Amino acid sequence: MALSAPGRRPYLRTLLLRRTEWMESRVLEAASRNGYEAVTPAMNRLFGLMRSRPVGLSDLARRLGVSRQAVHEVVRQAESLGLVELFASERDARVKLVRFTQAGWAMSDCAARELHAIERSLAEVIGERDLETLRRILSRAWSHEEAPPPAAPGAARQR
Repeated sequence: MALSAPGRRPYLRTLLLRRTEWMESRVLEAASRNGYEAVTPAMNRLFGLMRSRPVGLSDLARRLGVSRQAVHEVVRQAESLGLVELFASERDARVKLVRFTQAGWAMSDCAARELHAIERSLAEVIGERDLETLRRILSRAWSHEEAPPPAAPGAARQR
């Protein structure tokens, strides 16, 4: 697969992937600095999808684009670190849900502070105006079928 059209600038997909990798490397460096060196890139992506309420393994697998078994393995690794817990749904015992533990919430809060710092440093490089333009563009729906974007980071959450 070509990274760009012949003789042209890189595809938007390539640019977005590069910037995702840039952000993820900084998040993982911060995790290591803060005592979370065992957090893997797969866990980082999983944690990024978790919200204030329990999430089903099947839903996480669908959103990550991997098998349910792969998600279960990552959840088990995070569970062994004491960051998440796996439990049966009250509605259907066959459905497994995952949620942060208190230690997981502490890690999540630390990650939120680090993400804010990363964004502040990015604003110093590209400018506050361009950062807000980038945020606005990436927050918009890119197709008619797309659901409205999730709540903005920093919105109140329930524990």
